[in-house]
Amino acid sequence: MPDQAVPDDRTLQARARLDPLFEAIAQVIVGQKAMIQRLLVGLLTGGHILLEGVPGLAKTLAVRTLAQGLHLTFQRIQFTPDLLPADVIGTQIYNPRSGEFSIKKGPVFANLVLADEINRAPAKVQSALLEAMQEKQVTIGDTSYVLPQPFLVLATQNPIEQEGTYPLPEAQVDRFMLKLKLTYPSREEELAILERMSAIEPKQSIEPVLTVQDLFELRGAIDATYMDDKIKRYIVEIVLATRRPQDYGLDISPYIQYGASPRGTIFLARAARAQAFLEGRAFVTPQDVKSIGYDVLRHRVTVTYEAEAEDITSENLLQSIFDRLKVP
Repeated sequence: MPDQAVPDDRTLQARARLDPLFEAIAQVIVGQKAMIQRLLVGLLTGGHILLEGVPGLAKTLAVRTLAQGLHLTFQRIQFTPDLLPADVIGTQIYNPRSGEFSIKKGPVFANLVLADEINRAPAKVQSALLEAMQEKQVTIGDTSYVLPQPFLVLATQNPIEQEGTYPLPEAQVDRFMLKLKLTYPSREEELAILERMSAIEPKQSIEPVLTVQDLFELRGAIDATYMDDKIKRYIVEIVLATRRPQDYGLDISPYIQYGASPRGTIFLARAARAQAFLEGRAFVTPQDVKSIGYDVLRHRVTVTYEAEAEDITSENLLQSIFDRLKVP
């Protein structure tokens, strides 16, 4: 094992700076530790996050609480079937007195943007976020406006089977670094939720504990996390296996319509570094790649109709790939 693969005191000290944020969020959110960790992975790497789950699982509350714990601007956009692109990015307003147009910026001009129930709006509105998510800017009229930094879209969506939902365009889905699937809380967590949230006015806010400067310094610590060349090759092999599984002795080709894009390779490496950092390590292990690989790749592996007919999900296919590939 290389010298770099030794827990670094500086990494532990940097990781400890997140403890007050975890503690503050725990005052409001019961359980959902995996979701909170993944939200921080996105925040620390600048990757957008898509949260999927039935209503009532504290998706919106978790995102709002995270924003409160940081000295960042926060906007919430409620996506509805009658929402227009201008309601998201802004528009030009004509002044009849001066005969000139002025710009009214939309709610996307914030550090953290919560796109609530994003799949309740049609594709033209969902696509209004494409430029913002990739280029960190929006174009209104003939002028492009740079968005404030850091900029992060945290979107929630209901399962696509629910009434009144529209599937997200593939180009937009690929721009989300992580897709999290939330499940119901355990019996103990449900009881804790009942005891904490049954009051008429339960605690639903926290005080800021981290600054923007803290955030950028933590991002620097993640960039410095060591990743061995063997781990890099392992990540590339995983992504290639989603495109040409037959090259790896897997007979799952009939179930995969599209594999992961190169953006998936980049995001998997970035997320694995953040996962290692949250574990207090200055180096990335294969387990870091595996543990976060499902969240990075599940929305990038598109299944065929044949797979749907046999109830085979992208998670099932990823499981086959992770089981088959040799771990470095």
